[in-house]
Amino acid sequence: MSAHSHVDGQLPHEPEKATLEGRNKVLGFWLFLGGETVLFGTLFGAYLTLRHQVGDGNPTSQELFDLTLVAIATFILLTSSLTSVFAIQAMHKNQVKAMLNWLIVTVLLGLGFLILEIYEFLHYLHLGHGFTTSAFSSSFYTLVGFHGAHVAFGIFWITLLIIQVFKRGLNTTTAPKVYVAGLYWHFIDVVWVFIFTVVYLMGKVG
Repeated sequence: MSAHSHVDGQLPHEPEKATLEGRNKVLGFWLFLGGETVLFGTLFGAYLTLRHQVGDGNPTSQELFDLTLVAIATFILLTSSLTSVFAIQAMHKNQVKAMLNWLIVTVLLGLGFLILEIYEFLHYLHLGHGFTTSAFSSSFYTLVGFHGAHVAFGIFWITLLIIQVFKRGLNTTTAPKVYVAGLYWHFIDVVWVFIFTVVYLMGKVG
């Protein structure tokens, strides 16, 4: 089946809400994101409590963090949020090829962010900042690494959806999946903005 085909013919403007099942998926996913917000809030709280527990001779956040690298990673991830918006807009216009192209760009940008984060972690390990080095390092890797795992999952999820839409077309079954994946991607982008502010900017200032 071509990526341009519409199984259900001309789809409504918001195909993700065209059926009761689709609307329930969207609502259920908002509830899931509420739970994720609580979970990340707990990790932020733990980090803020432990961020000054460095230990003698261990690198501090001022010594570790490279804001230039983190700023580039932030720009890449925020750009991917914009491309995911373009994908949803294309879906609402029944422009399946454009939607798939924007989703592919989103995945590639997400991979770029993930590569920079892995490089950052390896650099910190080289400087003696391991997971068990201090309470600060443990809370840092748990929070930032947990977010990175969410990014990796999002990349995998969107890739599977690209394949599914390409094979089955855009319809009232696949559209809600694309929409909630977009919500998920925006969520991890928003979480990263908080990480950039609370972990890196505050960490650099001290």
